Amino acid sequence: MTDQIVGQQDQLELDHSTKMMIETVRDFAKARVAPGVIERDREERFDRDLVKELGALDLLGGIVPSEYGGTGLSHVAFSALLQEMSRTDHLMGLVMSFPSGLAGSGLLNFGTEEQKQEYLPGLCSGDIMFSAAVTEPASGTGVADMQTICRRDGDEYVIDGAKTWISLIDVCDYVLTFATLDRSGGRNAVCAFLVPRDAPGLTLRPFKNKLGFRGVASGEVFLEEVRVPAANRVGEEGQGYGVAMSAVETGRLGVASRALGIAQDCLDRSVAYSRERLVSGQEIGRFQLVQSMIADMVIGLEGARAMTYDYALKRDAGDRARREASLAKMHASDVSMMAATHAVQIHGAFGTHEEYHVARHFRDAKVLQIVEGQNQLHRGMVAEYALGYRGGR
Repeated sequence: MTDQIVGQQDQLELDHSTKMMIETVRDFAKARVAPGVIERDREERFDRDLVKELGALDLLGGIVPSEYGGTGLSHVAFSALLQEMSRTDHLMGLVMSFPSGLAGSGLLNFGTEEQKQEYLPGLCSGDIMFSAAVTEPASGTGVADMQTICRRDGDEYVIDGAKTWISLIDVCDYVLTFATLDRSGGRNAVCAFLVPRDAPGLTLRPFKNKLGFRGVASGEVFLEEVRVPAANRVGEEGQGYGVAMSAVETGRLGVASRALGIAQDCLDRSVAYSRERLVSGQEIGRFQLVQSMIADMVIGLEGARAMTYDYALKRDAGDRARREASLAKMHASDVSMMAATHAVQIHGAFGTHEEYHVARHFRDAKVLQIVEGQNQLHRGMVAEYALGYRGGR
C-alpha cells in the first residue's frame, strides 16, 4: 500500500526534497516512534524527546516560512508527511502539525516581528511547545460567546476564566489563550495572549483515562487573576477572534491527513491478516464478506485522499476553500472510523488486543470525528453551501 501512496504523490508532482522527507518520516516512524507507541498509549505518556528529534530532522517546520525557522512546505507536501507519520502514530502527526496550526499561524499572521523571531524558531525546532486554549466549558469553540474575561491594568492584562479539553497541557511551555474585554462585545472584543505555564494563577489539570488520544494530555485550564505583560498580547485588542480563526483550515487539513494515515494502516493490517488467517483451510481473504470490507476501505481511502489533496491544492493556490475544508475533514475522519471498525471486525477477537494496533486506531478514529468541529457540524455546513444558505468558499 505504501507504493500506492507514493504513486498518488508522484502524480501531484512532489519535488525531490519532499519525497526525501517522506522517506525520512517513514524511517523515523519505524525506528523511533513504532517501538513505544503501544506503551505510550497504555500509560497515557508523551515523549517530548521524540519532538526534539523531529525538530532536528526538520520535520516540524511545516508550512511556516523558512525565515522563521520553518520548512515552508506546500499544503500538499504538509498533508503527505502527516499521512505518513499517522500510519504509525497520529499523535506524532499532531505534533508535526502544531507549529503550522493555531499557535504558529496566530503568531505568523498577527504577531509582532519580535514575537515571530522569539517563538516561531523554537516551535519549529521542538525546543518550545504551545497549548492552544480556545474551548470553554459552556460555549465550546464558540469564540464569539467567550466567557473568559480580561482587563487592562497598566502595562499588564489580568485574565480570569476557564478552558476545557485543551491538549498538550502536560508538556507545553506556553498557553496561547483567549479572553474578552466585554462579554457582550462579541467577536470584536476578543483578545489573544501568550501565557507562560508557570504564570501565577494558571492551573493545568489533565483528564485521565480518555477513550482515545491517550498519548497526549488533554484537560482543563484555569486562569485566576493571571497577569501577563501587554507584550504577550498577540495582535491588537479585538483581533483575538481573527487569531483563533487563522488556522481553522490548516487544522482541518491536519485532521483529514491524520485520519487518512490511520485508515491506511487499518487497510494494510487487514490485508496482511486476511492473507495469514486460515479458517476451514483457506485464507479469510477468500471470503466474500471480508472482501466486501476490504473493498469499502479501499474505495473510502481513494475518495478521501483525493478530496484531501484537492483541498490542499486549493490552499496552495491561495483559496481558503472553507467548503473543501469541511468536506475533507468530515469525509476523511468518517472513512477512518469505517476502516478502523472493519479492521477490528476482520481481526475478530485479536482486533481487541493492543498488540494488533487496530483497537488503538478504532479509539483514535472516533475522536477524529469530534475534533476541529464535530462531523455533524461539517455535514450541516456542506449542505448549507449546496443550498446557498452559506456564502463564500
